[in-house]
Formats: sequence, structure tokens, C-alpha cells
Amino acid sequence: MPIVTIQVTREGNKPGTNAVTAEEKKQLIEGASQLLLEVLNKPLDTTFVVIQEVEMENWGVGGMTVPEYRRQKQAKKD
Repeated sequence: MPIVTIQVTREGNKPGTNAVTAEEKKQLIEGASQLLLEVLNKPLDTTFVVIQEVEMENWGVGGMTVPEYRRQKQAKKD
């Protein structure tokens, strides 16, 4: 019984959105389940996929929150 956890920032993929859509979640669940079937021969009916949406302020990269990391990265481009 594999359990796959997918964590994504709660910022959306399209302008003006702030969350992963139901269709995107459906695709993530189908894709992760299919991958485990193909690679590990795990049956679809016993594969569980959990999607956790996390506020961006609760993510970090490079020793800082994601918003601060992105600000610094953008500042270097400008």
C-alpha cells in the first residue's frame, strides 16, 4: 500500500488564482498512481496520493522563505 505525498505551494499556476485546481489535483493523483504502477508494479486500487497545499511563507529555499528568495533572485536579474 504505497502512500505518495505531494506538497505544493498554495499560489496557483494561473494569474489570479491562489490554489491548485481540482483538475490539476486529479492529474497529479492519476500521474503519481500510474508512475507507481509502471515502475514498481503497485496496483492503482491500493495506491494513496495525498496533496498538501502549503502557504508560501511556510516554504524555504536557500536559507530564506520562498517570497524573499524570489525577491532576491529577481533583484539579481534587474
